[in-house]
Amino acid sequence: MREITIETPSRDAFVEITEHVMAMVKDADADRGIVTVYVPHTTAGITINENADPDVKHDMLKQLDEMVPWEQPFFRHAEGNSAAHVKASMMGSSVTIPFQRYKLVLGRWQGVYLCEFDGPRTRNVWLRVS
Repeated sequence: MREITIETPSRDAFVEITEHVMAMVKDADADRGIVTVYVPHTTAGITINENADPDVKHDMLKQLDEMVPWEQPFFRHAEGNSAAHVKASMMGSSVTIPFQRYKLVLGRWQGVYLCEFDGPRTRNVWLRVS
């Protein structure tokens, strides 16, 4: 298992980590296989989405905020970050990506993102190459 550390810039952010994941695949010296990208945090997630137009990240974050506003009268979690937990569950905690010839097999516009919902923070992302 390999680990990368990512500093997130704000409470809500999509931080592209595609290059980090590709570097780990190259370091593993495996010509083909799969890489699992996992975040061990309950207020952060991992997703694959468009990486060509930065407006997509903006739109995603705005829509998530609309669906799960930070303040809800029915939230009971004492830390006050229930929205972050809900959003992280919506994104999921991992993705599995095939690779060949040391390159991730992603669609033309796809990138891998760490999804921050309770930042800014220092996050760990674990990668397993098989």
